[in-house]
Amino acid sequence: MKLRASLLLFIFATPFFLKAQTSTQLPAGEIKQGLEALNVVGSVLYIAAHPDDENTRLLAYLAKGRKLRTGYLSLTRGDGGQNLIGNEQADLLGLIRTQELLAARRTDGAEQFFTRANDFGFSKNPEESFKIWGKQQILGDVVWVIRKFRPDVIITRFPEDGRAGHGHHSASAILAREAFIAAADPKQFPEQLKYVKIWQAKRLVWNTFNFGGNNTTSDDQLKIDVGSFNPLLGKGYGEIAAESRSNHKSQGFGSAKQRGPALEYFSPVAGDAAKQDLFEGIDQTWARVKDGQEISRLIQETNAAYQLTDPSKSVPALVRILTAAEKLSDDYWKTEKIKKIKELLVAASGLWFESYAKQAQYALKEPIPVYSQILIRPGNSIVLSEVSDLVAPPPAAQSNEIINIQSKISADQLSQPYWLAEKHAIGTYTINDPLLIGYPENPNLPKITFSFNIEGKIISFDRPVVYKYTDPVKGEIYQPLVIAPPVTATLAEKAYVFNGNQPRNFSVQLNSFKDGSQGTLIPVVPGGWKVSPEKIDFNLAAKGDQELVNFTVTPAGSTGSGTLSLKIQTGGQTFNRGLHVINYDHIPVQTLFPLAEARVEQVDLKISGKKIGYIAGAGDLIPQSLKQIGYEVTVLSDHEVLNTDLSGFDAIITGVRLYNINEQVKAMQPKLMKYVEAGGTLMIQYNVNSPLKINELGPYPFKLTRDRVTEEDAKVTFLAPEHQVLNYPNKITAKDFDGWVQERGIYFATDIDPKYTAVLSMNDAGEKPSNGSLLVASYGKGKYVYSGLVFYRELPAGVPGAYRLLVNLISNQNTK
Repeated sequence: MKLRASLLLFIFATPFFLKAQTSTQLPAGEIKQGLEALNVVGSVLYIAAHPDDENTRLLAYLAKGRKLRTGYLSLTRGDGGQNLIGNEQADLLGLIRTQELLAARRTDGAEQFFTRANDFGFSKNPEESFKIWGKQQILGDVVWVIRKFRPDVIITRFPEDGRAGHGHHSASAILAREAFIAAADPKQFPEQLKYVKIWQAKRLVWNTFNFGGNNTTSDDQLKIDVGSFNPLLGKGYGEIAAESRSNHKSQGFGSAKQRGPALEYFSPVAGDAAKQDLFEGIDQTWARVKDGQEISRLIQETNAAYQLTDPSKSVPALVRILTAAEKLSDDYWKTEKIKKIKELLVAASGLWFESYAKQAQYALKEPIPVYSQILIRPGNSIVLSEVSDLVAPPPAAQSNEIINIQSKISADQLSQPYWLAEKHAIGTYTINDPLLIGYPENPNLPKITFSFNIEGKIISFDRPVVYKYTDPVKGEIYQPLVIAPPVTATLAEKAYVFNGNQPRNFSVQLNSFKDGSQGTLIPVVPGGWKVSPEKIDFNLAAKGDQELVNFTVTPAGSTGSGTLSLKIQTGGQTFNRGLHVINYDHIPVQTLFPLAEARVEQVDLKISGKKIGYIAGAGDLIPQSLKQIGYEVTVLSDHEVLNTDLSGFDAIITGVRLYNINEQVKAMQPKLMKYVEAGGTLMIQYNVNSPLKINELGPYPFKLTRDRVTEEDAKVTFLAPEHQVLNYPNKITAKDFDGWVQERGIYFATDIDPKYTAVLSMNDAGEKPSNGSLLVASYGKGKYVYSGLVFYRELPAGVPGAYRLLVNLISNQNTK
């Protein structure tokens, strides 16, 4: 079956205006803000563990109030958290949160950095974090960022002890302290010194806090009021902070704007202790830079003469400042200030130029026609000098007249996020080029270079090539340009479960990214398994063509597991990538090319019942997983739950965090309880203990805690070994808890009514056993289940025992 040219709509249906796609465009007040920042020569680095850990109010104050170069180093990309807007998990969630962080930084004015650490889920202590990450390599990454960024002051969000509340949090504080020292030691990570110099920050402080019932502030700590108002921006830093934090939509962190005084507290950790101000004893003027006096004088004169009603009057002065900056011997401040001066030149002059492609994606090494537009506003002495990769010389242009030119380029690297280019271990991403470490995104995007003669000086600027189109509702849209393999082959799932030796049919989506893609798809199965046909020829005539091809896989004679992979032979080359698109309104469309492979698991599985109702929560893949093993799953809307007969379902499952996010549960709960009472089976997946839309989640009382078992191999004890859920229709044994990923369970129950049976007991090393992971109760003629077990992680990962146990939980022996 072929689907003609629908790929463009599939990938780019949702608009997002991509920052930096055109020239820097700032209102006059922000240009003035930038001019004042040119005369501030200082930097500060904030360090924590995850997206959302950063203090956005403090970052906004430092970047826009103190006008310092401000950075946030998040050790991880938030891969191990929960997702409130969709069903992406792990690396895909990390990609979403990376983009949310970048949007936050564009709002509060800071810069964003990362280490290669992977957020593997909740960690109860830093020792576990370091064991899984590999402490030395993540320490090296922190040192690398410090040596590149050269902060005068380093600030941590968390302490090094249990008050941090998470092993990643305390680990970030430990690494910050050790890196504070190591960055200045030439004997530590000497391989970095080919590219950077050692650096000693003046001080390291902890930004203490009062939230979550934990007050670590005190009156004897250094205090700064960061709640002031910025008249050039028309906002206070509490307002900017709320706008910044509200970008963390996948975590549900929409924030109210705060106005008025706001104290931040700081406790000394290392280096010189500050008494009155974070930056006391640190020269933040051009006097710290050799031969910086002249550039300081020029900036002061430009600021004094700046006209809010006509910023272009400052262009000649900015050119003189740029010339002075180019003569500096301090490479660090020379590079940083030249970048800012050039941005201000473009903004003040109103100079506008951009480069875009008219198609969303191109294949590797395929010629890419690039269209550039340039507009030189009247009143400026600016002339277009050169544009890279031109097809023809640019036409002569008059002032305030659009110049249209065309270039042609090609790209030899996939537009795959660099940290996802290779398979990686649980704790760290595999990054082959160490110079990429720290970057939030790929730094080597296709680009066009523009050169202008501005006030007699040739100045060059780079612009990334983006995809640009017009949406009939949302207007002009910019999205990242996609560089793809010529053909991708995509499996629907990351893991597939085979019930015994029964064969399974597989569908593979072939997508063409260039015209005339012919070749062969070859499925590769584990040893002893069989595939039919062994190869499939394809012929995709045009870019955007899709074809759905099918093959059958038969397991070997005994239970086992392995990897199903796909090879794509086309144009004399072999490719092995699939296609995955993440499309949300609040971030740029993210296009990935994961390896075209999936885990295959052979499971001894008996199924009871057939029809399952599923009420969506914050997002999980349980419905897809149940369909794999033969269930008929109906996703129920709130209206359907309230207004239809539920008795036809053998079981109903609620999605994760339903009771946290859906106001309608207040109305749905009585209907669900009547369904159980009449003989149905209801399974509630985990919910966060606060806030809950209703207090009673079940027919009898219990409370939720934040207790969890994070060791995925923690011993599980059967408290009720004869209970139906451990015996029907599958006999559950300790082996069924082998191979679990990330964790056992979260948000366990406590204060459990005796009418519930606590089925399992488990604990992390050194902790007391908990019996709140799985509760089962009879209610009327039916069965109620509360599960803190992380089925939403285990089933998509193809864990056999998780499938067997879940089937038991939604089966009712009385209806067999």
